[in-house]
Amino acid sequence: MTITKDGIVSSILDFVETIVVSLAIFFVIYIFIAQPHQVNGHSMDPTMQTGEYLLTEKISYRLREPERGEIIVFKAPASACIGSGCDFIKRIIALPGETVKIVDGKFYVNGQALDESTYLAGTTITQPGAYTADEREITLGTDQYFVSGDNRANSADSRYWGPISKNAIIGRAFVSYWPFAKMGLIEHANAN
Repeated sequence: MTITKDGIVSSILDFVETIVVSLAIFFVIYIFIAQPHQVNGHSMDPTMQTGEYLLTEKISYRLREPERGEIIVFKAPASACIGSGCDFIKRIIALPGETVKIVDGKFYVNGQALDESTYLAGTTITQPGAYTADEREITLGTDQYFVSGDNRANSADSRYWGPISKNAIIGRAFVSYWPFAKMGLIEHANAN
């Protein structure tokens, strides 16, 4: 077997072409379809634990509006992040145009107590934050969402820094892939 200069150059070009195509496919998937995230912190305990890895899918909200009870990943408000920014994971509590307030340790949306029994323990008390103090009723704008962590005692969320805008939403938490014991589709509650 004889190795020629043209053969070596052709092999190198094939290798470079494979790398470039692979990177292009990766970036298209990362930008438009799905993005990996790691849960850091305890704001979503027990639903999601720190160290858990998940994929955030970015297609759903191009086809439909986010829904109450869904777990989303979004760009955190500047006041909630140190440095160049970070992503948060929380559950949607209230939708655009709705009113939300906290009364007697519960969220009220449009004057009705929110049933969160599918994802919160019955003993969970939702304390108000600076933004929701004194049973303040907040009316969300046309592209605003009110979000909260499932671990209400240990979550920096809309109770403290207000609603998030739709353009801050990266996508919907879709599948957990690490640790293996938690591997599977992420269930989204239909909170009413």
